[in-house]
Formats: sequence, C-alpha cells, structure tokens
Amino acid sequence: MDEKKFRALLYQEQLTHCTIPSPELASEVLNGLLKLLFYQFSNKTYHNQRSFDNAFRNIKQRFFDLVEAIHDDLAVDCESIVNTFYERLPSIRAMLLEDAQAISEGDPAATNTMEVIRTYPGFFAIAAHRIAHELFLLKLPYVPRIFAEYAHSLTGIDIHPGASIGHRFCIDHGTGIVIGETTNIEDDVKIYQGVTLGALSVEKSMAQTKRHPTIKNNVVIYAGATILGGHTIVGQNSIIGGNVWITKCIPPNSTVYYSGLAQKHITNGDS
Repeated sequence: MDEKKFRALLYQEQLTHCTIPSPELASEVLNGLLKLLFYQFSNKTYHNQRSFDNAFRNIKQRFFDLVEAIHDDLAVDCESIVNTFYERLPSIRAMLLEDAQAISEGDPAATNTMEVIRTYPGFFAIAAHRIAHELFLLKLPYVPRIFAEYAHSLTGIDIHPGASIGHRFCIDHGTGIVIGETTNIEDDVKIYQGVTLGALSVEKSMAQTKRHPTIKNNVVIYAGATILGGHTIVGQNSIIGGNVWITKCIPPNSTVYYSGLAQKHITNGDS
C-alpha cells in the first residue's frame, strides 16, 4: 500500500474517533473524581462552598461528555447513567474510607489513613476499581476498562472492573497483582504483591461463565500465590502462603504453604 492510500485509510478510521472515549478525558475524569472525594489527592484548596460546588459540577459535566461520546452504544440515556452513578458516590466513598482504615490498621509501616490515601498505590488501585466497578454494573462500555487500565499503568495492579470486592479490602505493596473479571472477594481480605486470582482456561467460549475464584471473608493471601478457576473457593479465615498454586477449594480455617519442595495444607490447626 502506498503512502497516499495508507493516509486515506487512517483518515477513514479517524472519522470514527468521536464514538470512542478519550483516554485523556477518562483519566481527567477519574483523577477529578478522586480529588473531590478525597482532599488528600488534591493540591487545591477551596475557600468556600461555592467554588467547591463549581468544581464538582465541572467534573460531572466532563463525565457526561465522556459518556456522551459513546451514546450510540448505550442501552439508556447518558443523563440517566451519570445521575445514577453520582447517587452512588456516597456509598463508594464510605467503602473506600473503610479500605483506607483497614490498610492503615494492617500495615505497621502506615502512619495513618491520610498517608494511605495520599501515597499507597494499593489504595489508588482500589479507589479506581470501586468507581470502575459501579460503571461496569451500569453496563457502561469502554470507560470502566479505561479507568482500570489507567490505574494498572500507574500502580502495576491489574483489577478487572467486573471483579466484585467486599468491604475493608487491603492491598499491601500490590505490584503484580492480577484479579480477573469474575473474581468474588468477600469482606476483610488482604492480598500481597504478585498474587494472581485468575482463570484455568482462556477459551473465548467461557466468556459468560465464572472463570475466576471466590475468596471468602477474612482471608490473607501472601506474595506470589496463584489461585485459579471459577469453581475454586478459599474458605473464610484461611491463610494462603507465598508462591503456592491452588486450583481446588480450600476449606475454612486452613493454612496452605510450601515446606521444602512440597505444598502443605493444614485445616483447623491440625497438621
């Protein structure tokens, strides 16, 4: 293909650009939301309620612009999606404050929740995910994944917006964590760096099935552990040691770890 034909082809593709959400606008909206929800993310001080309200409305308008770019792909109107999402912001913020508190209480290196919110990549990844997940539930195309990949690029933590995550979720360090689309994480779970909650198969035919594990309440998963499969359940109050490989259900109150070259499993304190 000569250069002239190649330019023409690229131009025709550019004509469709208006129907695709802008990554730049998406990152602006996500950062703007986080700065308004948590002053720790912002370097701006609002001296009166009016100036804050104006900033709040401006980000809402920018979010509307982001959604409107894909209005042809929506099942409902843009305004309905934006308003429903904004109605959920108080509950999103409440869950994130619980997350920050859990991280602060669970990490001896954390001074307080302000430090966690301002500096911890794990908290940023969780915050981006909780926003993206709400949009995923609203069936908004493209945008949840753009938010997730933006957070992934900054933190090294890859959480699919479809993953369901309960209260007081704690990511410690976080680099290299992968959490798949149909993962279900319940309350008071703590995960360290390099953990994979993934699928046993990547067959396209399984796209509509549960492919990723379920992690019950009060589970700790240490660095490098790999837990795979939609039927795999890690029971509550269990401890998953570093670098283990799990593809079967783990009963409640279990400890799984490596000793020498062998993977060992202790249930209810019995060796």
